[in-house]
Amino acid sequence: MQVFLIRHTRPLVDAGICYGQLDIPAEDPRPVATRLKPLLPTGTTVFSSPLQRARQLAEALDPEALFDERLREIDFGEWEGQPWNALDRRALDAWAADILHYVPPGGESVAGLQRRAIDFSATLRGSPVALVTHAGVIRALLGHWRQLPVDQWTTLQIDFGSMLEIEIEQ
Repeated sequence: MQVFLIRHTRPLVDAGICYGQLDIPAEDPRPVATRLKPLLPTGTTVFSSPLQRARQLAEALDPEALFDERLREIDFGEWEGQPWNALDRRALDAWAADILHYVPPGGESVAGLQRRAIDFSATLRGSPVALVTHAGVIRALLGHWRQLPVDQWTTLQIDFGSMLEIEIEQ
């Protein structure tokens, strides 16, 4: 199955703010959609996170895009909207020591994010498909599909407005 992984445009948020599932606006998606749309094969089904920074790009690519909660970014819980440098240093160290299983207060673990992303991907039928989503979801899916160690897939560089094509077995 041909899958296009597309990261939303740059969010309109101050640098250094933890924003996971905060539903914040992003830069105008139209220039990115204009660049990416010709690269998508005719008949590509577009799925998206419902968060506006992804949703707006998905709708610019396909007005009939489909939305799924499982494509949301990781839930950072009480950390959402806070400056990273204002968070409890011990909690951040605990997260760094167990990046896969640590759960921020009121949030979800990276393992939980990966489980829901994989759960969504298991429902995909037909080809090609485009997933307009977030860096965390893209990393989690790539880690699963490419069988990468967690320390590799959690640090993959995924640029705003970028698209990666991958062929997967379904």
